[in-house]
Amino acid sequence: MDAASLGFDSSLAAFADGALGGGLSPQVEALIQQAGLLRHLPHEALPLLEQARAAAPRHPAPVIALYRFYFYGHELAHARAAGEDALAIARNALGPNFGDQPPSDDAVQGDAAVRFYLFTLKGLAYLNLRLDDFEEARLLLGELRRLDPQDCLGGALLAQVLARHEAGDDADKFAAYPVRGWSGGGPAL
Repeated sequence: MDAASLGFDSSLAAFADGALGGGLSPQVEALIQQAGLLRHLPHEALPLLEQARAAAPRHPAPVIALYRFYFYGHELAHARAAGEDALAIARNALGPNFGDQPPSDDAVQGDAAVRFYLFTLKGLAYLNLRLDDFEEARLLLGELRRLDPQDCLGGALLAQVLARHEAGDDADKFAAYPVRGWSGGGPAL
C-alpha cells in the first residue's frame, strides 16, 4: 500500500514514498547501496553518497543516507547539516502553511511527511545537545512541543535532559525521566 492509497495528496504521497525509499532512480539507489557496502571505507563511501545526493537533491533518501553516514561515523556537525537539509526537504513537501496550527494526532501518528519532519526536529535537537548548542536545542524542542503537544514522538525526554543539564544535575543523566509527556518539571521551552 502506498501513501496515495492512504489518502495523502500527490506531492505528500511522493514525499512519503520517498521517505520510505520509493521513487528513487535505480542509479541513485545503486549508489546508496554501494556506499553501504563500503561503510568500512568511509573515504570511498562518502563520494558515492554525495553523488547520490547531487543526483536526487529533493529526494529524502540520499540525505537520510548522508545523515546516517555522518551520525554513525561520529561526525555530528556534518550530521546536523544533513539533518537541516532533511528538515528543509520535509518542510518544502509539507507546504507553506504547515505549522500554522499543530497537526492532528492522526497526522502525527500516520502522515509520513509530518512524522519525518517531527522526527527530524527531534534528531536535530539531540544533535545540538550533543554538540553543546543548548540554545538551538531549546528552540527545536520548543517547536517540537508546539507541533506535537501530546508528545507522540517522545521529544519530552530530550527536554528533560536539557533541563537537568541547565540545572547542573549531570550525576545520573537518565534516572527518573518521564516515559512520555511534556509535563514533569521540564523547561518552559
